[in-house]
Amino acid sequence: MADRFVWINGEFVPENAATVSVFDHGLLYGDGLFEGIKAWDGKVFKLREHIDRFYDSAKFLGINLTQSREEMCEIVLNSVAMNGLHEGVCYIRLVATRGKGDLGINPRKCREHPTVYCIAASIQLHPEELYQKGLKCIVCATRRNSVQSLPGSVKSLNYLNNILGVMEANRAGADEGIMLNLEGYVVEGTAENLFFAKNGVIHTPALHTGALAGITRASIMEIARRKGYELHEGMYTVFDIYTADEVWMTGTGADLIPVVDIEGRVIGNGKPGPVFTDLRSAWLDYVNEPDHHSIVPSRESVLAGG
Repeated sequence: MADRFVWINGEFVPENAATVSVFDHGLLYGDGLFEGIKAWDGKVFKLREHIDRFYDSAKFLGINLTQSREEMCEIVLNSVAMNGLHEGVCYIRLVATRGKGDLGINPRKCREHPTVYCIAASIQLHPEELYQKGLKCIVCATRRNSVQSLPGSVKSLNYLNNILGVMEANRAGADEGIMLNLEGYVVEGTAENLFFAKNGVIHTPALHTGALAGITRASIMEIARRKGYELHEGMYTVFDIYTADEVWMTGTGADLIPVVDIEGRVIGNGKPGPVFTDLRSAWLDYVNEPDHHSIVPSRESVLAGG
């Protein structure tokens, strides 16, 4: 479609009309939250789980959303429909800010309803060839925010910590960065959760390290258990990932993508390994299971108010 439509504060408007105030505290202070959600061929993956996490972040931040969870699900589905994205891969960004206030930081100054908007478009975090060849990563000097300041499961609008990690990877000519917490334990990538395998056993950093409770992460853990893999959540250092047989990352935008090099150290034989390949194959079947997706309505039914 030539025009993209964005749902914002109760209505669909053309992209160039989807504006927020310069006094919005999401813009001024990163005072807000978001969810990244994916759809394949008109089917939104684990929509309810994403919406539940969205409301959990809002509750933690004290942002009182006026829409019900059912209404928010409908907003997401209708955003895909209004943009005619019934085929191929679609990425949905659902955002809420504390709303318009003044130049003071005090949330009490935001006296109107929160600003809520939903964008449906395409995204490609990594070129397709890297899913076959694997990522080359660095370990970032920038540490993840302390969970004593902000829990990793809160998807706030302030991603500067992650962006600084991306900038390090860019300067090093790497594809991605791996971030540690203040104690030196592995947490995640700059925008993905991290897994590794050693002697056929799968490991992933525990959430109390500061890692995001990723929807894709949880799905891969479910798939691994279905297939009989031994799986552990724990505290790991760079030694564990340097010496792993396989390493991969997961996320809504990235799906599953292998890591073949960390700081110049070749992981395994330098190619995507058998555990990753097995899980990747099972993942493609998993996303199409009926219980895991919500069907996008037709654009005509949305326009008709159905």
